[in-house]
Amino acid sequence: MTGNQDRRKKVSPDRDAPVTRPPRTGARIDPVIAVVAGGIVIICVVVIIVSSLGSQGGTAVSLGTCGEQTLSYINSNMVTPGTAATLVSVNETHGVYLVTLAYQGNTIPLFVSRDCVLLFPQGKDMTAPSIGTPGGATPAPTPTLVKTGRPTVDLYVMSFCPYGIQAETAMKPVADLLGNTTDIGVHYLTEITGSTIDSVQSLHGPVEVQEDLRQACIRKNSPGQFWAYLDGFNAACSSLSGNASAAAACSTRLSASLGLAPERIDACATGPEGITLLSSDEASAVRAGATASPTLLINGVEYSGARTPEAYKEAICGSFTSPPAACQTMLSAQTAAAGGAC
Repeated sequence: MTGNQDRRKKVSPDRDAPVTRPPRTGARIDPVIAVVAGGIVIICVVVIIVSSLGSQGGTAVSLGTCGEQTLSYINSNMVTPGTAATLVSVNETHGVYLVTLAYQGNTIPLFVSRDCVLLFPQGKDMTAPSIGTPGGATPAPTPTLVKTGRPTVDLYVMSFCPYGIQAETAMKPVADLLGNTTDIGVHYLTEITGSTIDSVQSLHGPVEVQEDLRQACIRKNSPGQFWAYLDGFNAACSSLSGNASAAAACSTRLSASLGLAPERIDACATGPEGITLLSSDEASAVRAGATASPTLLINGVEYSGARTPEAYKEAICGSFTSPPAACQTMLSAQTAAAGGAC
């Protein structure tokens, strides 16, 4: 089971939404929400508002709230007693919400009106030709697993995205277990149009830009403490996306407690070094086609499975030509809560 993702647009901070990178043209184009194939991964994505909320026939509720309400309804009325479905993802598509649930090994997509009143068990694209007819579409093939002696793992996130945080929380024990045999990297999804901090944009605003910069600097200059910092920040500071001074103070306290030098981090984050690091991440995201937080690639192949330590470990271990003994270690199969603000 996985969570959501963030895509980019100027969205209100309390609204869960998926991030798409606008094309490099003279005018900035707001992205549309991408519905993830297979319904396994939810992304905090950049949403484009194509009509007023009132035009939908009722007051729209947030993606996250509607997802939880739908899950509650299904578990109260439509599952076998003693069993329960779990929420996989919530996205907006064609003016309705796509709520994906997992139940007894099956992935179940449901469509719900934006006021979270009407439930539709399935949707059919009437403009698409049927498979098997002239001009019909062929199902997309399952990505081919790529195996190497030392897998490369690239996780693209935004520092305040709840689902990016969820992915980092799941990846930390994997990094602790396999870090000596794999190259596991965390990259930040931003858009940079100049050479100053003011030219950096991220979905959750300037506070997130500052934290993206701090984390990128710690990643480069104190790699041995990077995952410990992420773990501490996500637990103690991720709820502070609306308060720049409080977020900075929390980061400073955490850095000091880990033996890092807050002044060195700040010097990097506020100077050209930090911009260079985020620019490198941006270029990496463009090459990888990563537009949503989180996006996970293993040896260049996008992962779309459950967002748990054990699922991540299994996917990475399956990408070794000869898996190390550490791959026999069982990790947690529980999905972490999606904390922070999106």
